[in-house]
Amino acid sequence: MDFSVKKLASGAGVFFSRAVQFTQENLGQAEKTELDAHFENLLTRADNTKNWTEKILHQTEVLLQPSPSARVEEFLYEKLDRKAPSRVTTAELLGQYMTEAANDFGSSTPYGQTLMKVGETQKHLGTAERDFIHSSAINFLTPLRNFLEGDWKTISKERRILQNRRLDLDACKARLKKAKAAEAKATLWSDEVDKAEHELRVAQTEFDRQAEVTRLLLEAISSTHVNHLRCLHEFAEAQATYFAQSYQYMVDLQKQLGSSRAELFPVGNTDPASQPLSTSTPPATLPVLQVASSNPGEATLNPVEVALPVSGTRKARALYDYEAADSTELALSADELITVYSLPGMDPDWLVGERGNKKGKVPVTYLELLS
Repeated sequence: MDFSVKKLASGAGVFFSRAVQFTQENLGQAEKTELDAHFENLLTRADNTKNWTEKILHQTEVLLQPSPSARVEEFLYEKLDRKAPSRVTTAELLGQYMTEAANDFGSSTPYGQTLMKVGETQKHLGTAERDFIHSSAINFLTPLRNFLEGDWKTISKERRILQNRRLDLDACKARLKKAKAAEAKATLWSDEVDKAEHELRVAQTEFDRQAEVTRLLLEAISSTHVNHLRCLHEFAEAQATYFAQSYQYMVDLQKQLGSSRAELFPVGNTDPASQPLSTSTPPATLPVLQVASSNPGEATLNPVEVALPVSGTRKARALYDYEAADSTELALSADELITVYSLPGMDPDWLVGERGNKKGKVPVTYLELLS
């Protein structure tokens, strides 16, 4: 019982001594042992590594999982040491909805077929995203967390011990200084000075030992940087693979949609049922395709004498407003009727539109072709 009381009293005395020393240092009333410049640089680099690692980790988590509630849920599962349930990506969910809609509308209809194709592509994109998230979590996020929750906690602990050893050392220096001053005034026996010197030697030894331990840990930050560099390369490679897969999926989808659109909106359709009501035969040659310039003195853009249209002229209704990008295009207003036809070698996504004495290219997707 007496031993425990003495131990508590000794601990309280040490804590009080450190508190007094710390307060006096902040008030400029006590001297402070300074660390060498190299040690200070190591401390600064360690603090910067910790701060930037936290920011990079957090922002990568936001990139991989934008939903804050989902991130909180994953954090709780991790702390409970339980595996988080598999989460469907937004692209996979969108693909599922599109597929279900296609089945509901009829997968044999043009709209249903397109929904099915786009939906399958969205599922592929979701799978690629899931693989990217999984790879990044293992090869990038986990090493960063391990550093913050493992190595950095060890470094912080040893730095706190070093700070206490430094306070003890400076407190011993202050006591020795007071003892020598008292001895000079013959108010203190010499054995008190000897005791203060002994305490100072012990404190100096403990401080030097702890400083060396802390220094070794701080210098190991270089190895941490090397490890994080390797992880960063793996993250970049996983991201590049994800984007490359996504790009290929979209290229394949565009090809599928392009062939479907050619079937749905044939430019050179000669089926009698699809011919325009007007049976007038177009002239052997058409006038020069020109668009009047807003400036009278400005020449028309690329006048070209064109041959017979590939398809007969047809009426079309504009589905939306369209603003011409340049003088070769024809602006449209929603619901207006224009005459359209195609030319040899023309992009199938475009038609030549006529309205009065104005001509220009118009995008097929903005038109409803009338029979």
